[in-house]
Order: sequence, then C-alpha cells, then structure tokens
Amino acid sequence: MTATDRAEFDEFMASRWPQLVRLAFGLTGDRWLAEDLAQTALASAYAAWWRVRRADDPDAYVRKILINASSRRFRRHRVTELPLEPPGPRHPAEAAQVMADPVAADPAAGIGERSDLLAALAELPPRQRAAIVLRYWEDLTDSQAAAILGCSPATVRSQVSRALAKLRTSAVLADPGPRPGGKEGAR
Repeated sequence: MTATDRAEFDEFMASRWPQLVRLAFGLTGDRWLAEDLAQTALASAYAAWWRVRRADDPDAYVRKILINASSRRFRRHRVTELPLEPPGPRHPAEAAQVMADPVAADPAAGIGERSDLLAALAELPPRQRAAIVLRYWEDLTDSQAAAILGCSPATVRSQVSRALAKLRTSAVLADPGPRPGGKEGAR
C-alpha cells in the first residue's frame, strides 16, 4: 500500500469508526464486542483497500464485511463457563451478615428501555436482527439493506416484518414492571 493509499484509508477509517461501532452494537448489544467487530471489519477493508475504494458504495462494502463478521461469530462453537457452586454464603454466620447488609440500588436499573430493547434484539435470529438494525438503526432503505445482506429488497421487508412480529410478542418488551421514576409500564 502506498503512502497515499494509507492516508486515504486512515481518513476513511477515522470518519467511519463511530458508525461501524454503532451498527455492531445494534447487532451484538455489547459495546466491547462491537468495537472488536468494527476493528475486524476495518482490518479486512485495509487488506482489500484497492477493492473497497473502487466499490460503488465503500460504506456498504464495509458494513457487509461487519455483518458477515458478526454472523461468523454465531457459527463458532462457544464454550461457556458454569460455576460449580451456587454463589452465596457457606456458613450460617455469613448468611446472617449478608442479611444484615443493606441492599444497594442497582445502577443498571436506570438503563431500562434501552437494555430491554437490546435484550429483545438479542433474541432475534442473526439475519432478522441485521435487517432491523440496518433499516431502523442505520436508517437505510430496503434496497441499501438488501445490497449489504446480499438478498432482495423483498427479503429484507419479510425479515423486518418477522422481526417486528417477534419484538411485539417479546416477553422482555411486554413486562409492565415498575420503572425508575415511578412510571409503570411506560414503554
């Protein structure tokens, strides 16, 4: 890569980073994983920079790389760690101490609707999640989303329709529990 190409890529990368992280966050719901996916997409774009810059829409090209990287993440076999013992006190004296300690308010409780939405999105299949994020999070047209997903605009519309139907019936979004600030069921 020449110095001119490197400078061009550096400018492209700096200007696209926030958008790519936002897209990846919509796909994963995890900020750190989103940054990893954005970095992976930009590393792939760097390796094929000559092809990316010649594309009709370099942004769409890199978004497609990111979505493919996210999809590959689901295909990998994951090993999860499970605790051998349930958490909690082991002796009666420890149990009394735990019961005497005041319960601290959960700082995550204030996140509310955003966390619920991300949890509901995480329940969707990867292709439906990608269609929803591209259409409503990235505000792309059906045609633009279809180009990125490698399908027809009609397929994008059907994936979005199915995803919205699942979101409407999501138990996470339907829970009318109390909200911070005294608002119940305000969603």
